[in-house]
Amino acid sequence: MVAEKTSQTPPPIPPPIAKAKHIVKPAEPTPEHAMYLSGCDQIAAVTHTPTVYFYRPTTTSLSEASQILRDSLSKALVIFYPIAGRVRWAEKGRVELHCNGEGVLVVEAESEATIEDYGDFIPTPEIRALIPTIDLTITPINELPLCVFQITKFRCGGICVGMGISHSVGDGQSCLHFIGEWTKIARGEELEAINKPYVDRSILQQVETLAEPIFQHPEFESPPLLIGKDDNLEERKKPTTVTMLKITKEQVEHLKNIANEDKPADDARGYSRFDGLGGHIWRSACKARGLKHEQQTRLDVPADIRYRLNPPLPKKYFGNTIVRAAAFATVGDLLTKPLSYAASRLRGTAENLTDEYIKSYLAFIKNVPDVSKYRNFHTVGCALGGFYGNPNMESTSWMGLPMYGADFGWGKEIHMGPGAVGFDGKFFVLPTRDGDGSFNVLIRLQVEHMDAFKKFFYEDM
Repeated sequence: MVAEKTSQTPPPIPPPIAKAKHIVKPAEPTPEHAMYLSGCDQIAAVTHTPTVYFYRPTTTSLSEASQILRDSLSKALVIFYPIAGRVRWAEKGRVELHCNGEGVLVVEAESEATIEDYGDFIPTPEIRALIPTIDLTITPINELPLCVFQITKFRCGGICVGMGISHSVGDGQSCLHFIGEWTKIARGEELEAINKPYVDRSILQQVETLAEPIFQHPEFESPPLLIGKDDNLEERKKPTTVTMLKITKEQVEHLKNIANEDKPADDARGYSRFDGLGGHIWRSACKARGLKHEQQTRLDVPADIRYRLNPPLPKKYFGNTIVRAAAFATVGDLLTKPLSYAASRLRGTAENLTDEYIKSYLAFIKNVPDVSKYRNFHTVGCALGGFYGNPNMESTSWMGLPMYGADFGWGKEIHMGPGAVGFDGKFFVLPTRDGDGSFNVLIRLQVEHMDAFKKFFYEDM
């Protein structure tokens, strides 16, 4: 068994003190126009996705580091110019992206804390304090920058770069592309033409050819409620906590092998690492929650359509290309059948995402009277948007993403990860920085279920 890391007893950490705030605009004039947003952009969260990068102690001062960030950022915004724009509300709960070069926010801060005070960097309120706060209830959305950054210098000499990037800008792959090119500029490297972002999102408009959907789309239906409940309001209010569980390469392969022991004989492809691990997490959560066997449960699995469309999107497409896929099962089937059953439910969601199905999915979004009901929000306890807590779950896998290597000139990060885990049932699968095939499972569950989940997660492996 690998010992888990938990956020239940964090030491008190002094909050960072903001020293200066800057609006950074593109270094050169950029195109000004309203940019088309696809259905994938429309159902993405309008909240800012929080991430943090921690760096070892350096002799680079706060002012020097901030200047490096801002100078290189202004140049990066010329290439990734939609990031410097603003969104505003439109009819039917939709948003419009206006490329106007108004810029992004950079905050300089100092902290009396040390990097060691943050332990294993599990998302806590103290971690979240390293990222500028955006409140959509106070400031009109059209006045808010799409990206906010905070560079914090710690007493030990270490640095944190906290980022909040609106999902209207792009998905994880697009944002990592932006960060990768930004850091190259900061290091004084020449950018390669092959890595230039494809920012014209109207290419997806050519895909949205159907007047209306031709398939049923259960991924847009409300998730199952607990048996005997008429809504999820009570579940939304229950206290939650976050933990991080490390799983070795051998354990991941073991789960994959177990899942494949009972796969259909005519299935030459077999189940993936995520099919096995994701199925195991789903089963463990159902046991920990003490759900009845007849309870319906759903696990949402975001899937990238870049290469599922025919023809595929350009390799460096910059925007959102994530669609929501949903796996359904009864708790009894998940717990009494072998792991291959849970894995098959996950794999089936991906196999359904054909070119034709994706076009139908986009047509569904185009026809809904109010898109906002289908958005998620990255805010604990938020009563808006979809809720995928008990008895359901939502996953985000960063298994294949280039998470690491964001060197602004003072070395590569010692940690990169989410700054928050938004709601009960949400989990991330993150490759560790060791590069040895191990992963961290970062998950938020109700407090009353977490100890049992950790127990089942390792015991049932």
